Amino acid sequence: MEKAIVIGATGGTGAAITEELVKRGIRTIAFGRSRQKLEHFAGKLGKPAHLTLAVGDAMRPDDIVVQAGGADVLFHCANVPYNEMVNKLIPLGESVMEAAERLAIKVVAIDGIYPYGRKQMDLVTEEHPKQPHTKKGKVRLDYERMLFSKRWSKVKVMIVRLPDYYGPTANEASYLGSTLEAIAAGKMAFFVGNMHVPREFVYLPDAATMVAELAGKDFAYGQNWNIPGAGIISGREIVRIAQAASGHVKPVIPLKKLGLSMLGMSVPVMKEVIEMLYLTEDPLTLSGDKYKRLIGPITATPFQEGITSTVLALKSKASFAQ
Repeated sequence: MEKAIVIGATGGTGAAITEELVKRGIRTIAFGRSRQKLEHFAGKLGKPAHLTLAVGDAMRPDDIVVQAGGADVLFHCANVPYNEMVNKLIPLGESVMEAAERLAIKVVAIDGIYPYGRKQMDLVTEEHPKQPHTKKGKVRLDYERMLFSKRWSKVKVMIVRLPDYYGPTANEASYLGSTLEAIAAGKMAFFVGNMHVPREFVYLPDAATMVAELAGKDFAYGQNWNIPGAGIISGREIVRIAQAASGHVKPVIPLKKLGLSMLGMSVPVMKEVIEMLYLTEDPLTLSGDKYKRLIGPITATPFQEGITSTVLALKSKASFAQ
């Protein structure tokens, strides 16, 4: 991998992957819709000479093709809100793939665990049956089929699946992002789902390291890859670590079906979370065996360190914004 373009470079996963690529000295094009966000992001990275900013709309293949500038790998990190997933996810993916086909470029698509459906094994491998029972899981499975479709004859694709994630770049698209932001700011926070059942979270800088490793391996394309976190942790323990790091102890309210329904009357995306609450009651935990066997050790920052670093970064960001 000599040059990469990251679609959705200012989002949670896109920012983490862009930062990792830049650290490795790889020439990187950060592609996003907002010049202002891209400029701010580049400033945080120290405006490295090997980072290029590209403004465009990922729903328009021509925008991507014009900005790709000789890249040999495309990281597809753009996403759509929950309440727009059914109608917009696949058109977005088709736009990116159409551009990739015209560029004859490799594609690393970042996705989640929804197509797996309910847990059928303790540690979910890439061979776990894909039997989604939710509308979002079903559309994500259709999305996978589209990405691996034979219509893209000039593209090599891999799908990298992440569990719920957290980190300094995570935003409201992450279940935990808004929770940690509120705790860092010393405000009352909401926590989506059950706070007592331990479940898996991956620290985004760790995920970005492993995604970059995969992207550089030609044999890794044409496959699914699971990226595990550093184990499992309950919401209560996350809050304890985050509050200790922030120095603030304000209420953290768990959001279950009733609370999400009420919030959904004014914030449509929250209502869409309800069908995914099963993952907070009977969560999936990803197996990293394939990655360890074929790529190398799992990068796994302990939760104490990762959550503390995230909260301190969010506190610093909030102070700077003031």
